[in-house]
Amino acid sequence: MYKQILLAYDGSQAGQKALLDCQDIVQWSGAALTLVAVMPRDIVFAAAEGGFYDPENHAREKKSYKNVLEQGLRSLTDSGFKVSGEVLVGDSVHEISSFARKISADLIVVGHKHEKNWVTRWWGGSGSSALVEHAPCSVLMVIT
Repeated sequence: MYKQILLAYDGSQAGQKALLDCQDIVQWSGAALTLVAVMPRDIVFAAAEGGFYDPENHAREKKSYKNVLEQGLRSLTDSGFKVSGEVLVGDSVHEISSFARKISADLIVVGHKHEKNWVTRWWGGSGSSALVEHAPCSVLMVIT
């Protein structure tokens, strides 16, 4: 039986489905639930003189990810679930795996959308698949 579930939430259609499926699992297991939204590390813009960091862009992006996280938290609390959440910054696979270890999660839930275009599948790889390789616990990929 699950005791601690980590839901990686991005607000996408796949993320929404994962959130809904996760509710059923939490109800069934009585597990604690934590949501995370993972913001990629800022890209440093290259110029002829070198790179630069835009703190205003960072603040806008952080606010956007915080809003996505709050939407997921609100949806769950409105449904009667007790849930906590956090915005993480960095590589999604690394951050989700590390956070799962930190909270001793025994299940990670992520949404996943199959790519129809073979070039996209080949070139982009799959963060969900990589997560399975690095996760310290079981991973449920909710497919849309």
